Amino acid sequence: MDFVRLLLVFLHLLGMGMLVAMFFIQRRVGANGPLNKGWLHGSGLQLVTGVALIGLAPLTGRDYDVVKMGVKLALLVVLAGLVAVNLSKKQVATWLAPTLGGLVVLETAVAVFWR
Repeated sequence: MDFVRLLLVFLHLLGMGMLVAMFFIQRRVGANGPLNKGWLHGSGLQLVTGVALIGLAPLTGRDYDVVKMGVKLALLVVLAGLVAVNLSKKQVATWLAPTLGGLVVLETAVAVFWR
């Protein structure tokens, strides 16, 4: 069971890395260029693996702070919602890319510094 947990953590971190990469790709496209679908894929990967990690917590002997996980989930839902609403647009607002990048940084900070 420990291998499954480590695999899920690995995939969760890959999802975070994908979101960071999407921020840099978005910067290259331009502030008001179209969004890349990778934003949605990265947030989906984080959502699925995060829920799986919480669901497997009793089997792996891990104890997670439910408030911290709720905050992380809320940040991810806001990020995914912003992406879903703006994905089909040819041009997005100039504030969207920095906001999405800030949400990724904030979610990572919550994961690392909240004890």
